[in-house]
Amino acid sequence: MPRTTHIKENRFTKRREPFKFMLGLGILGSVLIFTVLLAVYALRKSAGVYWTDVSLPSLFWVSTAAIVLSSFTLHLSHRAFKTDHFSSFRANLVATLLLGVLFVILQLMGWKQLIDAGVSTVKNPSVGFVYVLSGLHVLHILIGIGALAWLFFKAFQNHSYVDSFVFSVNPPNQLRMRLIVLYWHFVDILWLYLFAFLLYHHGI
Repeated sequence: MPRTTHIKENRFTKRREPFKFMLGLGILGSVLIFTVLLAVYALRKSAGVYWTDVSLPSLFWVSTAAIVLSSFTLHLSHRAFKTDHFSSFRANLVATLLLGVLFVILQLMGWKQLIDAGVSTVKNPSVGFVYVLSGLHVLHILIGIGALAWLFFKAFQNHSYVDSFVFSVNPPNQLRMRLIVLYWHFVDILWLYLFAFLLYHHGI
């Protein structure tokens, strides 16, 4: 009886899904950028020249709550998508999109709190880092909002149960949903880390 030979596929050379691979590279690139910025922050602070820690805007707490809640609603939306509960899928998707927009608005309002307090970035570079770190993260959120807006359009374009079911079982759509969820959870965790870092150094 002939023996079957099982060849173990090399995990470094196996063919990967290109879009997931590109998203992974993008996430890795973002992590590297923020790591460099935080390292520069630490080095600049250690120099101590013209450096004074200022309290973070109180609205950053509210925006943090909004982004954490948005990850939860997107999780519920994704679960409903996989189990054919399309009304729940759409409702939680809308909630996620609105919370994402709310996060951006609250961040902008938080910047305004700093401006109204007369905090200058010229004489105090620590404030400049708050703007750069939170602003770069807002850019990541806007990319996520764009992806959620596309998903929102598709979800309500396929409003009937049959259309929703056909949309949900389509493999490319399933992949897009997974990638959007992965990206959104990433930017959520990223903000929690940045907020904890800034909170440790600045207080509130």
